[in-house]
Amino acid sequence: MKLGVPDAADQMKTIASGAADIVPEEALLTKLASGRSLTIKLGVDPTAPDLHLGHAVPLRKLRQFQDLGHNVVLIIGDFTALIGDPSGRSTTRPALTPGQIEANATTYIEQAFKVLDRNRTVMRRNSEWLGPLGFADILKLTSQFTVARIMERDDFQKRYREGVGISLHELLYPMAQAYDSVAIKADVELGGTDQLFNLLAGRELMTKLGMEPQVCLTLPLLEGTDGTQKMSKSYGNYIGLTDPPAEMFGKVMSIPDDLMVKYYRLCTALPVEEIDALESALAAGEAHPNVVKRRLAGEIVGLYHGAEEALEAEAAFDRVFKRHELPDDITEIHLPAADRVHLPALLKDAGLAPTTSEARRLIDGGGVKIDGEAVNLPAGSYDLPADAVDGRVVQVGKRRFARISLG
Repeated sequence: MKLGVPDAADQMKTIASGAADIVPEEALLTKLASGRSLTIKLGVDPTAPDLHLGHAVPLRKLRQFQDLGHNVVLIIGDFTALIGDPSGRSTTRPALTPGQIEANATTYIEQAFKVLDRNRTVMRRNSEWLGPLGFADILKLTSQFTVARIMERDDFQKRYREGVGISLHELLYPMAQAYDSVAIKADVELGGTDQLFNLLAGRELMTKLGMEPQVCLTLPLLEGTDGTQKMSKSYGNYIGLTDPPAEMFGKVMSIPDDLMVKYYRLCTALPVEEIDALESALAAGEAHPNVVKRRLAGEIVGLYHGAEEALEAEAAFDRVFKRHELPDDITEIHLPAADRVHLPALLKDAGLAPTTSEARRLIDGGGVKIDGEAVNLPAGSYDLPADAVDGRVVQVGKRRFARISLG
């Protein structure tokens, strides 16, 4: 055991906290007990530019490994992104251009270092080793897998049963990801629960090539602010890593109470023992859920924006929700002049709703206010005279405000 580094059992307790699967657990304990710094791998395909707390869950686990003295390798899947990960997909992913992939990768890396220690992270692109492979190399690799084995994937089986096409290149994706593990000699690979098949493929390939196989560690998918669907921008239930502090604080405060402990384990840097104590106090009724959630919101905002911003975000939250005051920093949105405005389009253009259909849903549900008054429109009618919004504060839900200026 290295000086200052917890023993294998203590490391295991930290690593297992919040994890869904560790396969096989005994192998990880043996690797940790060896006393050497392990190589921990996370591969990400940069298919979207913006990250939210759900994306940060494996990054947070990587940071735990870093803090325990292990070597982290973050693999940007610039080559595998050309294939598109079929995990959890009911259709073939649309292909991205190399330019789109590189633009997304740049943004992803910048946001990932909000979590990871830049000085202790090795960045690699899998085009380094996958790009040079010739056809003979591909044949040699594919000979290590059977069609029956690849077709064990639940998503492939489902698509095959339903007569939905499976492109040949999709069948090669698990092999390509597995070869990433071979290339960097991974001891542990992280991924979501939907990635277990791909992670096990890496373990299988390493074994067949005479290498010490990696341990597969999966993490649960994080539910969004609605408490049911996985966190996603398309569901409008996400907490973005680049959200302003006050918005991030408010979004965390809106999650259901029964998700608090999960968020503590997957989204904060608190020690496991402290989270265990909070969980026990909540279960015993010794801690008030609102107090615990406020701390959770402060911890998360503090991680991405700093402690001072977290305090200011909490104060802004109290101004809006306790004293029902307007926030200090309302964004002013300038839109083209018009005699009448289509409110759903205005909400989308002002960044208050992700889509016009979601905006209509919010209006119909009474979730939109203008200068503090709920908008009540006849069914199916969403147009307003310009002076009804010009110079006024439009509020969507409890946390989104904008002062609209037309002209």
